[in-house]
This record gives sequence, structure tokens and C-alpha cells, in this order.
Amino acid sequence: MASAAASAQPELASTPIASCVQPGPTLRYLVVFEQGTSQPLAEAEIAASCGTSTVYYPQISVAVATSPDPSFGRRMGAERAYSAQAEAISKRTGAVVRKKVDETGMAKASRGGAVDRTVEQWDMDLIRAAEAHAINNGSRDVVVGVLDSGIDPSHPDLVGALDPGLSAGCSNGGRADTSVAAWSPTTSAHGTHVAGTIAAADDGRGTTGVAPGVRIASVKVVDDDGYIYPEYAVCGFMWAAVHGMTITNNSYFIDPWVFTCQNQVGQGVVYEAVRRAVDYSSDSGVLTVAAAGNGGSDLSKPGSDAQSPTNAEDVKPRALDNTCLVLPAQLRSVVAVSSVGANRVKTGYSSYGLGAVDLTGPGGDRKQVPDDAVDGCVLSTVPAGYDYSCGTSMATPHVSGVAALLASVHPEATAPQLSRMLNTQAETLPCPADYDLNGTGAQDAYCTGYSEYNGFYGHGLVDALAAVTE
Repeated sequence: MASAAASAQPELASTPIASCVQPGPTLRYLVVFEQGTSQPLAEAEIAASCGTSTVYYPQISVAVATSPDPSFGRRMGAERAYSAQAEAISKRTGAVVRKKVDETGMAKASRGGAVDRTVEQWDMDLIRAAEAHAINNGSRDVVVGVLDSGIDPSHPDLVGALDPGLSAGCSNGGRADTSVAAWSPTTSAHGTHVAGTIAAADDGRGTTGVAPGVRIASVKVVDDDGYIYPEYAVCGFMWAAVHGMTITNNSYFIDPWVFTCQNQVGQGVVYEAVRRAVDYSSDSGVLTVAAAGNGGSDLSKPGSDAQSPTNAEDVKPRALDNTCLVLPAQLRSVVAVSSVGANRVKTGYSSYGLGAVDLTGPGGDRKQVPDDAVDGCVLSTVPAGYDYSCGTSMATPHVSGVAALLASVHPEATAPQLSRMLNTQAETLPCPADYDLNGTGAQDAYCTGYSEYNGFYGHGLVDALAAVTE
């Protein structure tokens, strides 16, 4: 373990050669090498192309590099090097476009109080979490890495679960930083909300998570502008793998492409780097759980994308084909999660698709408000308090929490075995007979498949009680 961690955090390479032009701005690149390329060779190639290596992952032969030379990408080869940051450079002014975004439905306001608020957690009732807790709260041997915007280290519902020694920030250049400041939240409450759904303490105060007995680690992959660039995610997956985590929760898509097209220049680099990192994580025993997304798209045939690049000044709609995937949710070894509301019906915002969605979880819907409930969204922890939020981001940690309970009961289970048990134990949800959410007489989406497996719900709604009893 120690040697692997060391190899994932090498020393910086030498300064780029003097003949390189350096007009700026200095951009960060993801660089993919042939599998098995040694670190010295990779760093030498980067330096010869007017760049500096900041981190190299020999396990997957992927590097993060920086360069002020605009020819760096061409020198390395467009099929090997890509800068997500470059998409944000204005074609009119040449400056980097800065914009605050809210891609992940983070909570906006905080509501404090030390009273017991579990009565407001309709979502936990939906998956039978309280009944599960009467049998098993989860094991401290199980660690869920929350790849997100950081976790509040002082929240009373999370301090007992959070493991600072396993936490790291990846959003400052794609190189892991273990300082508390690097993995704590700055501009977003999203990661703290997700963490509470997984493991908030069962202590009679505030909220309670699906698996309050397990540990969580904050792996920050969201920068202060709200972006999850591919180098951040690669760093997060590698950190989780090297440090032996059981599960990672990924309530995001990877910027700057809502759909990353494998055969497109630049996007192919992103796809390959992320695929290698996820596969390495899976091969290391980590179960990857990810959100299907809030675009309301049929992921099996998305058609077009009018939001990418998400960091660009100007965006034009583009056609998509079956090589264009939401990352990381649509990768082979990932458990992809859609969202339902309190009535066990797919939320209008949730993406779906036969073969693309594996499971569903409570993500919340203000059109599906339970009787006597305050809100139809999901209540969880945020810095300095608690708040409601809706999204597939909220559905995903319910699945991660149930997976953590399964791993607690079956400590020898592999990641694929945990995935199969989740599918087998899920509550079957058949396609709705009528999916007219707005009452217009037209179907808002089409559910294909059969009762036990379909495009809206995959194998069904996760079941916490089944996880600890079957």
C-alpha cells in the first residue's frame, strides 16, 4: 500500500526546455500514454514537448501536466493530450472565462437545530433504513469515498464517520493534497449533503444516514467554480483505489462534456483516462456508484447535447451517437443510479435508459410530496446545519449507503458481487402505465423493458433492510 501511494505522488519533473515559447496562459493537460510507460519516460516526453509533469499514475499510464506553450497539445499529439481548461478561453478576448455554476443541485440555504429531524426523512422510510438500523448500522471497516465538493469536518452528524486520514483534495491541479483545507468545502454544500445521506450519525439529533456505522472519506473533486475536470476525477479514483476504500460515491458528471464522445478529438483522451482510472479502482476492489444525471435524457439514445463544453463562452448544439457517454455513470463497471420521488415514480429531471441505469434511489421531487411532509426533496446535512435538495446526486448516496451495509454484512464480497447483490435485492418497480407528469396528455418519457429490469429504474429501488437480512 505504501509503495503504491508513493508511486502515485512523484516528485515534479524538471523545468521545460529553454527553446519552448511561453506566452501563456499556463494550462493543465491530461496526458494518456501507452500502458506500461515508465514514469521517467513519460516525464521526459512531457518535458520535450514544452510541459511539466505534475503527477503521473504508472498503474494506468496517465499524467497531468502543465504548459504555457500553446503548442504543447500538438507536440504531444491530440490523441494523447487534452486540456479541459482550454475550452474556457474566450475566442474574443483570449482570457479565461470564469463563471460560477451549479451543475449538481447543491443546497442553497442552511437550517440549523439539534432536534431529531428523522421524521422528515421520507427517503429513508422508502428504502427501509430504520428497520435495517435495528439489525446493523454498518461496520467501521467499510469506507465510502465521497468524491464531491468536500465534507464539513466539524458537522456534529459527520465527525464520527469522517476519516481525515483517508481524505484528500484533488481539485487544485489534479494532484492529491491531504491538508484539511484541500478536502473541506469552500463554495458548495453538495458534498456535505451527500455525505450525510450515506453516514450521518444515528444519535437522536439531526438526520440519520443509510449506514451510520461506516466511515466516509472526503475526496474533493469539485473546484471553486463548480467544475469537475477529468484530472480531478482521475486523481479521486486513484486515491480511493490506492487507499483501499470499499465504495466511491460519484454524484456528478465530468466536465466540460455532459456527454463525452469517445471518437472526438480531446474527448477521446478524457474517456480513456477516466476509463482506466475507474477500471483500476474496480480491479482494486472499489465499487463505483454514480449519478445518471439530471438532464432528463434517454442515455441509450441521447440525440443531442446543447450544454457542452460546460465551461465555454459559446455553446452550439451537437449531435450525439452511441459512443457519447455520461462519465463516470455509463462506464462498464459503474453502478448508474436514476432518481425517484416519494411516490416511487421517476422524477422528471432524472436521466434514464434501458441498459444505462442499474438501480434507482430517492432523489426527491417537489411534485411528489408525502403526506404531512415539509418538502418533497431530500433532507440531509449541509455546513452549519441541514437542508433539502433534489437530484440524482441525492439518489446516488442512498445506493452507496445500501452497498456499504451489504459490504458490512459480507466483508469478503468483491465489488462485482456487491453490485449483483444490490441488483438482486432491489425492490422491483415496473414501468408506469402513464408517465404524463404535467397532465398534458402526452408522455414525458418512454420507459422500455420489463418489470424486473427497465430503463427508468434498472433492477429497482435499493432496499436497506434486505441488505442486512438476506
